[in-house]
Amino acid sequence: MTETDVIIIGAGHNGLTCAAYLAMAGLRVKVVERRKVAGGAAVTEEFHPGFRNSVAAYTVSLLNPQIIADLKLADHGLRIVERRAQNFLPAPDGSYLLTGEGRTYQSVAKLSERDAGRIDAFSRELEAIADVLRQFVLRAPPNLVEGFGAGSVREAFNALGTANILRRLTLEQQRSLLDLFTRSAGEMLDERFESELLKALYGFDAIVGNYASPYAAGSAYVMLHHAFGEVNGKKGVWGHAIGGMGAITQAMAKAAREHGADINLDAGVREVIVERDRAAGVILDNGETIRARYVVSGVNPKLLYTRLVPSGALPAEFLDRIRHWRNGSGTFRMNVALNALPSFTALPGTGDHLTAGIIIAPSLRYMDRAWQDARDYGWSRKPVIEVLIPSTLDDTLSPSGQHVASLFCQHVAPELPDGKSWDDHREEVADLMVATVDSYAPGFAASVIGRQILSPLDLERQFGLLGGDIFHGALTLNQLFSARPMLGHADYRGPLKGLYHCGSGAHPGGGVTGAPGHNAAQVILRDHRALFG
Repeated sequence: MTETDVIIIGAGHNGLTCAAYLAMAGLRVKVVERRKVAGGAAVTEEFHPGFRNSVAAYTVSLLNPQIIADLKLADHGLRIVERRAQNFLPAPDGSYLLTGEGRTYQSVAKLSERDAGRIDAFSRELEAIADVLRQFVLRAPPNLVEGFGAGSVREAFNALGTANILRRLTLEQQRSLLDLFTRSAGEMLDERFESELLKALYGFDAIVGNYASPYAAGSAYVMLHHAFGEVNGKKGVWGHAIGGMGAITQAMAKAAREHGADINLDAGVREVIVERDRAAGVILDNGETIRARYVVSGVNPKLLYTRLVPSGALPAEFLDRIRHWRNGSGTFRMNVALNALPSFTALPGTGDHLTAGIIIAPSLRYMDRAWQDARDYGWSRKPVIEVLIPSTLDDTLSPSGQHVASLFCQHVAPELPDGKSWDDHREEVADLMVATVDSYAPGFAASVIGRQILSPLDLERQFGLLGGDIFHGALTLNQLFSARPMLGHADYRGPLKGLYHCGSGAHPGGGVTGAPGHNAAQVILRDHRALFG
């Protein structure tokens, strides 16, 4: 039996962030990870001889700059470069939209002079709201508590602080914020723009990792969630970590180990030990027991409470609600090895557009049909795909003259209808994804010399992403802010004493941010100081 101050379940980026902050504060920290590599879904692995890529998480923007600075990730080898163009959207008719610094206005104007005159105002509207909401990222949301006591006083002050931040928005911005939290992205975009490609640009952010139509209520928030990011101090920019997403988590692991954290791999958790209504440690799959003052979970809340915590230790009402925690982001993930770069019919040849996020989804209606098709059939027969070719920015990933591409594909059903299994259809759907890209870039299919396929079921098996949900729970209004993962537990504290949440199932939600790990660490340290001075 081993004893420590803190045991963290899962060496994903949030678990590693939490570990680093707690170790920096002098606590004894042990991280246990089921897989043979640290990083969770943010890892870089060889998937074809000579070809490496970010296996699941695949691009950088939301990683919080304060965390980068506090953990000195650059000193531990992290280098992030910007895409030379931000997004490229080809259309079947040969038109296209190419965005990025110095490109967006001119490209939009070719499609619609009216929209070109409106896009800056819409971008400023989103940015102003995102600027204010960024202040909520590294702080716990107000937590609802019953009765009156120290906890209710603390949360009253927290709510007051929240109100003071929101007060910085003008009345019109507050109205827009309400729209973004409650309305569909499709409605808002249809009101503002006429160009289908421009609406699709923003609409993609509303459905990425979100198994829903862009016309679903609340999808506008998912669009806003993706506007929080920045790269190298530039807001709203997306980039690439040299060496892939694993470079982020390896730098985090180095930071944690530097301060004394112990990271154990191939160490899955069988059960959380509960004694007298308190989490007291974990039992590993190999039978080893590790006791700790604090147990911190970086896994999906539903997985934690339905598979790892004994059901008899939980309040019945809590357990019933967490069983209905909604997962499923409609994601089918592929990595492909290429012997040549693709050439798109809409913009042939090489160029900066191949460093961009290449979005194959030319209209909101296309996205809506894709979702409807997935619900009826199991996957969209005209899917939404973002293609990223990181080897255009990073020559460490593939042999000279060859390339790797990430295919982030929507919409597929987390569970197939009529009892069908993803194991029986993954190759068929992978062929469809490659063929879809080929229809926009003829010759793409012939250039594929190797591929890695991750269906929703594969994502669940390999990374613990229930239903393939990259966010550890849908970003719906009833699963956000003070309701993430549940009203009464938004403060990173679970229903058992000594049990904490540090994963994406806690505020502020999914994406490679590090924020839940940072925030959980602050709460644990506050509780530790209250007990031990």
